[in-house]
Amino acid sequence: MSQSRIEAGLDALASVALASKSLSGPLAQLATRYTEVLRGGGTLYFCGNGGSAADAQHLAAEYVVRYSATRRPLAAVALTTDTSILTAAGNDLAFDQVFARQVEALCGPGDLLILHSTSGESKNLLAAAGAAGRRGVPVVAFLGKGGGALAGMVDVSIVVPSNETSLVQLMHMAFEHLIVESVERELFGS
Repeated sequence: MSQSRIEAGLDALASVALASKSLSGPLAQLATRYTEVLRGGGTLYFCGNGGSAADAQHLAAEYVVRYSATRRPLAAVALTTDTSILTAAGNDLAFDQVFARQVEALCGPGDLLILHSTSGESKNLLAAAGAAGRRGVPVVAFLGKGGGALAGMVDVSIVVPSNETSLVQLMHMAFEHLIVESVERELFGS
Protein backbone atom coordinates (compact mmCIF):
# COMPACT_ATOMS: atom_id res chain seq x y z
CA MET A 1 0.00 0.00 0.00
CA SER A 2 1.32 3.41 -0.87
CA GLN A 3 1.93 6.17 1.61
CA SER A 4 -0.69 8.31 -0.14
CA ARG A 5 -3.32 5.59 0.34
CA ILE A 6 -2.46 5.37 4.05
CA GLU A 7 -2.68 9.15 4.38
CA ALA A 8 -6.07 9.12 2.64
CA GLY A 9 -7.28 6.41 5.04
CA LEU A 10 -6.15 8.43 8.05
CA ASP A 11 -7.82 11.54 6.62
CA ALA A 12 -11.08 9.59 6.22
CA LEU A 13 -10.88 8.38 9.83
CA ALA A 14 -10.19 11.89 11.09
CA SER A 15 -13.15 13.21 9.11
CA VAL A 16 -15.52 10.62 10.60
CA ALA A 17 -14.14 11.29 14.09
CA LEU A 18 -14.76 15.03 13.68
CA ALA A 19 -18.26 14.41 12.34
CA SER A 20 -18.91 12.17 15.38
CA LYS A 21 -18.28 14.96 17.90
CA SER A 22 -22.01 15.67 17.80
CA LEU A 23 -22.49 12.31 19.55
CA SER A 24 -20.53 13.40 22.65
CA GLY A 25 -23.70 14.27 24.61
CA PRO A 26 -25.42 10.93 23.97
CA LEU A 27 -22.16 9.09 24.68
CA ALA A 28 -21.83 10.88 28.04
CA GLN A 29 -25.41 9.87 28.85
CA LEU A 30 -24.56 6.27 27.95
CA ALA A 31 -21.55 6.33 30.25
CA THR A 32 -23.89 7.36 33.06
CA ARG A 33 -26.28 4.58 32.12
CA TYR A 34 -23.54 1.92 32.10
CA THR A 35 -22.39 3.22 35.51
CA GLU A 36 -25.91 3.04 36.93
CA VAL A 37 -26.37 -0.54 35.70
CA LEU A 38 -23.09 -1.64 37.24
CA ARG A 39 -23.64 0.30 40.47
CA GLY A 40 -27.07 -1.33 40.77
CA GLY A 41 -25.66 -4.86 40.47
CA GLY A 42 -26.61 -5.37 36.84
CA THR A 43 -24.55 -6.81 34.01
CA LEU A 44 -23.48 -5.37 30.67
CA TYR A 45 -24.10 -7.89 27.85
CA PHE A 46 -22.29 -7.27 24.55
CA CYS A 47 -22.83 -8.92 21.16
CA GLY A 48 -22.19 -8.50 17.47
CA ASN A 49 -21.12 -10.47 14.40
CA GLY A 50 -17.70 -10.86 12.80
CA GLY A 51 -15.41 -8.01 13.83
CA SER A 52 -18.15 -6.76 16.13
CA ALA A 53 -18.13 -10.15 17.87
CA ALA A 54 -14.44 -9.63 18.57
CA ASP A 55 -15.26 -6.13 19.82
CA ALA A 56 -17.87 -7.61 22.20
CA GLN A 57 -15.23 -9.88 23.71
CA HIS A 58 -12.71 -7.04 23.91
CA LEU A 59 -15.19 -4.81 25.72
CA ALA A 60 -16.30 -7.45 28.22
CA ALA A 61 -12.62 -7.94 29.10
CA GLU A 62 -12.18 -4.19 29.71
CA TYR A 63 -14.90 -4.34 32.41
CA VAL A 64 -14.10 -7.72 33.96
CA VAL A 65 -10.31 -7.34 34.04
CA ARG A 66 -9.43 -3.64 33.79
CA TYR A 67 -9.15 -0.72 31.42
CA SER A 68 -6.84 1.98 32.73
CA ALA A 69 -6.51 1.04 36.40
CA THR A 70 -6.47 -2.08 38.52
CA ARG A 71 -9.77 -2.21 40.40
CA ARG A 72 -12.48 -4.70 41.32
CA PRO A 73 -14.06 -6.56 38.39
CA LEU A 74 -17.26 -5.27 36.84
CA ALA A 75 -20.02 -7.54 35.52
CA ALA A 76 -19.82 -7.84 31.74
CA VAL A 77 -20.40 -10.75 29.37
CA ALA A 78 -19.81 -11.22 25.65
CA LEU A 79 -22.64 -13.32 24.22
CA THR A 80 -20.27 -14.25 21.39
CA THR A 81 -17.93 -16.57 23.28
CA ASP A 82 -19.72 -19.80 24.23
CA THR A 83 -19.25 -22.02 21.19
CA SER A 84 -21.48 -24.77 22.57
CA ILE A 85 -24.42 -22.38 22.98
CA LEU A 86 -23.76 -20.67 19.65
CA THR A 87 -23.53 -23.90 17.68
CA ALA A 88 -26.44 -25.58 19.49
CA ALA A 89 -28.71 -22.60 18.95
CA GLY A 90 -27.57 -22.27 15.34
CA ASN A 91 -28.16 -25.95 14.67
CA ASP A 92 -31.25 -26.68 16.76
CA LEU A 93 -33.08 -23.36 16.39
CA ALA A 94 -31.61 -21.03 13.76
CA PHE A 95 -28.57 -18.78 13.50
CA ASP A 96 -30.81 -15.76 13.99
CA GLN A 97 -31.55 -17.08 17.52
CA VAL A 98 -27.96 -17.41 18.81
CA PHE A 99 -28.13 -14.18 20.83
CA ALA A 100 -31.88 -14.04 21.51
CA ARG A 101 -31.74 -17.40 23.29
CA GLN A 102 -28.98 -16.13 25.58
CA VAL A 103 -30.86 -12.89 26.25
CA GLU A 104 -33.90 -14.95 27.26
CA ALA A 105 -31.79 -17.07 29.61
CA LEU A 106 -29.48 -14.47 31.14
CA CYS A 107 -30.72 -10.89 30.90
CA GLY A 108 -33.09 -9.06 33.20
CA PRO A 109 -34.46 -5.52 33.57
CA GLY A 110 -31.48 -4.39 35.69
CA ASP A 111 -29.03 -5.32 32.94
CA LEU A 112 -28.10 -3.61 29.69
CA LEU A 113 -27.80 -5.29 26.28
CA ILE A 114 -25.27 -3.58 24.01
CA LEU A 115 -25.34 -4.44 20.32
CA HIS A 116 -22.66 -3.62 17.75
CA SER A 117 -23.58 -3.65 14.07
CA THR A 118 -22.17 -1.72 11.15
CA SER A 119 -25.40 -2.15 9.16
CA GLY A 120 -28.17 -2.47 11.75
CA GLU A 121 -29.67 -5.29 9.67
CA SER A 122 -28.26 -8.50 11.20
CA LYS A 123 -31.15 -10.87 11.86
CA ASN A 124 -29.61 -12.29 15.01
CA LEU A 125 -29.20 -8.80 16.50
CA LEU A 126 -32.74 -7.85 15.53
CA ALA A 127 -33.95 -11.01 17.29
CA ALA A 128 -31.81 -10.21 20.35
CA ALA A 129 -33.31 -6.71 20.56
CA GLY A 130 -36.80 -8.21 20.28
CA ALA A 131 -36.07 -10.74 23.03
CA ALA A 132 -34.70 -8.00 25.26
CA GLY A 133 -37.78 -5.87 24.70
CA ARG A 134 -40.05 -8.74 25.75
CA ARG A 135 -38.01 -9.17 28.94
CA GLY A 136 -37.88 -5.47 29.80
CA VAL A 137 -34.13 -5.30 29.20
CA PRO A 138 -32.90 -1.93 27.95
CA VAL A 139 -30.95 -2.05 24.68
CA VAL A 140 -28.23 0.18 23.26
CA ALA A 141 -26.98 -0.20 19.69
CA PHE A 142 -23.78 1.12 18.15
CA LEU A 143 -24.49 1.35 14.44
CA GLY A 144 -23.36 2.75 11.11
CA LYS A 145 -24.73 3.13 7.60
CA GLY A 146 -27.76 5.10 8.77
CA GLY A 147 -28.67 2.70 11.58
CA GLY A 148 -30.78 0.19 9.66
CA ALA A 149 -33.82 -1.54 11.16
CA LEU A 150 -32.08 -1.98 14.50
CA ALA A 151 -32.08 1.78 15.18
CA GLY A 152 -35.86 1.73 15.54
CA MET A 153 -35.91 -1.26 17.90
CA VAL A 154 -33.60 -0.05 20.66
CA ASP A 155 -33.72 2.43 23.52
CA VAL A 156 -30.60 4.29 22.43
CA SER A 157 -28.83 4.17 19.08
CA ILE A 158 -25.45 5.70 18.38
CA VAL A 159 -25.04 5.92 14.63
CA VAL A 160 -21.58 6.63 13.24
CA PRO A 161 -21.93 9.01 10.28
CA SER A 162 -20.25 6.69 7.78
CA ASN A 163 -21.06 3.89 5.34
CA GLU A 164 -17.53 2.46 5.52
CA THR A 165 -17.52 -0.69 7.69
CA SER A 166 -13.95 -0.31 8.91
CA LEU A 167 -14.47 3.31 9.95
CA VAL A 168 -17.70 2.45 11.74
CA GLN A 169 -15.98 -0.33 13.69
CA LEU A 170 -13.07 1.92 14.64
CA MET A 171 -15.43 4.59 15.93
CA HIS A 172 -17.48 2.04 17.89
CA MET A 173 -14.37 0.99 19.76
CA ALA A 174 -13.29 4.59 20.32
CA PHE A 175 -16.74 5.40 21.76
CA GLU A 176 -16.76 2.31 23.98
CA HIS A 177 -13.26 3.06 25.28
CA LEU A 178 -14.35 6.57 26.19
CA ILE A 179 -17.36 5.08 28.02
CA VAL A 180 -15.36 2.52 29.99
CA GLU A 181 -12.88 5.23 30.97
CA SER A 182 -15.77 7.35 32.24
CA VAL A 183 -17.29 4.39 34.11
CA GLU A 184 -13.99 3.64 35.85
CA ARG A 185 -13.57 7.27 36.90
CA GLU A 186 -17.14 7.48 38.19
CA LEU A 187 -16.99 4.23 40.15
CA PHE A 188 -13.37 4.27 41.33
CA GLY A 189 -12.06 7.83 41.02
CA SER A 190 -9.20 9.02 38.84
